[in-house]
Amino acid sequence: MSQISMQQVKELRDRTQAGLNDCRSALMESSGDMEKAVEIILKKGLAKSAKRAGAVAAEGEISAWVAADGHSGVMVEVNIQTDFAARNDDFKAFVQKVVEVASRAKAGADLGAEPFPGGGTVEESRQALVGKLGENIIVRRWERLAVDGGKVHAYVHMGGKVGVLVAVQSAAAGAAQKPEFAKFVDDLAMQAAAMSPLWLAKADVPEDAKKKQCDIFDAQLAEEGKTKPEQRPKIVEGKLAKWLKEVCLLEQESVIESGKTIEQLRAELATAVGGDVAVKQFARFQLGEGIEKPTGDDFATEVAKMAGN
Repeated sequence: MSQISMQQVKELRDRTQAGLNDCRSALMESSGDMEKAVEIILKKGLAKSAKRAGAVAAEGEISAWVAADGHSGVMVEVNIQTDFAARNDDFKAFVQKVVEVASRAKAGADLGAEPFPGGGTVEESRQALVGKLGENIIVRRWERLAVDGGKVHAYVHMGGKVGVLVAVQSAAAGAAQKPEFAKFVDDLAMQAAAMSPLWLAKADVPEDAKKKQCDIFDAQLAEEGKTKPEQRPKIVEGKLAKWLKEVCLLEQESVIESGKTIEQLRAELATAVGGDVAVKQFARFQLGEGIEKPTGDDFATEVAKMAGN
């Protein structure tokens, strides 16, 4: 088979608007026959979906599921381009089926490759729905949390705009069934939703993140010019301590019980249930966070990116 040139890939991309990798694969499958390659793209449904492949998908829905025994739970974020399409019944049904898939998948699995209810894979169903709705759809991320004893709890706020999953473990028998335990995990999830912590505890904050924040504080003090250079390290230390209380869930002041930190409430709960209580993990998704609108790379830039340059 003759070698596929980038000019051929560009021609097929211009004709179909399919992705570069899809165009190259189609040309290889057709042994360089352009018309057959176009037919392959069309048959696979990639031409219509690819027209939207570069479109920003920052709307959508966050959804969660918790097992009946409360020992495990999952949360997923599925994005689509417009809020109007996010309310479409087909899209919402797709999201719930993705959650169903996630509930059976192993932690860290590629959901796109997982079997989809009704046949095929999640990725194949995603492509079909893109073709049907005419908007780009992304199964962006998912998380699974589990505990041996205790409770996993989910909280989804603002109709799927913010989602939180928390896992709280307890060594005391029957602790998870007590109302005070249920209240703590529910309040904890709402705390994470409202206050946007980045880490669970101070020990989880990477040293480079702390150094970066210290550099920011130091630069701000230097810009203000109100303190002497030798005074700044002590001030920066105090600012860092305050920042850690803001970004670590256990260090935050409770939005439910003013004057107490989450760590203090955890300790009080441990005493009440007669055994240690540990907040093991949490996950917080905010719809579309971190998604930036592309600047419209030209073909050469896109090729360079694909080549890793």
